[in-house]
Amino acid sequence: MAFYDTLFIAIKLLFSKDKELYSFCYKQLGFCPRNIYLYKLALRHRSATCKTNSGMFVNNERLEFLGDAVLNLVVADMLYKRFEKGREGFLTNTRSKIVQRETLNKLADKIHLTDHLKYTHPIHSHNCCMGGNALEAFIGAVYLDRGYDICARYIVKKLIIPHINLKKIAKKEVNFKSKLLEWCQKNRIKIEFNLVSTEYDEERNPIFHSVVMLAGLEGGTGTGYTKKESHQNAAKEAYARIDASDNFCETLLERAVASAVENGAVENTEFVEPEEEESVLEEKETLSGNTASETEKE
Repeated sequence: MAFYDTLFIAIKLLFSKDKELYSFCYKQLGFCPRNIYLYKLALRHRSATCKTNSGMFVNNERLEFLGDAVLNLVVADMLYKRFEKGREGFLTNTRSKIVQRETLNKLADKIHLTDHLKYTHPIHSHNCCMGGNALEAFIGAVYLDRGYDICARYIVKKLIIPHINLKKIAKKEVNFKSKLLEWCQKNRIKIEFNLVSTEYDEERNPIFHSVVMLAGLEGGTGTGYTKKESHQNAAKEAYARIDASDNFCETLLERAVASAVENGAVENTEFVEPEEEESVLEEKETLSGNTASETEKE
């Protein structure tokens, strides 16, 4: 049976006009696609949208939507089984690190998926996610072509295990902005992210410069090809500064208390000893009176 399958594959590769794509899919999946159209569609970016015979305009966006859902489910299932003692927050954070665009873009490059993409938009733009989006679409194509089980096996065996160190990525801190916001909320410190300036690189990609203000003081600055990236870098710098400098941390806490007092959230009053009970006062007065009487007698 294996011999006839191999022969069938060889014939397909030899006579098909899509033999290069067949070859890539076979190398990736270990089998030839049943419906090559799905894989061709998965590798067609929106910028290269084409019109079918029925008059529909098609690209890989619908497959990307489907593949994203399948990928999230497969990764969640894998992490649930691998980290038996992992709590919900840990599992959620680890999954987000695996399925984020940065990771998927790198995966797409590693398996040379981007070599087969059809597009008219610059693929190597710094804020470009075409590779990661195409990988999700490719996963959607595998799911429709061969079903969930084979698709899940492909994701785990061919993508994650060979290319992602799960222990390392689980420990990696990514969302510094969320971490800093949590710390500020806990300590009642006002936090603001402000866009300082925007410039453009040689390829006309925007570069954003942001600053994070903590209790009115500059906490850190960050640069990135998206506002979100610049915020993350600014938050990372600020959190590192808080962690490394006790003086800076104390200054922020003092300013937070002062601000709360100024706004009436905390009363700024000196400590006053509680009034003594009436019985104690009466006893003191009695003792004082007795002492005075004794003095007069003398």
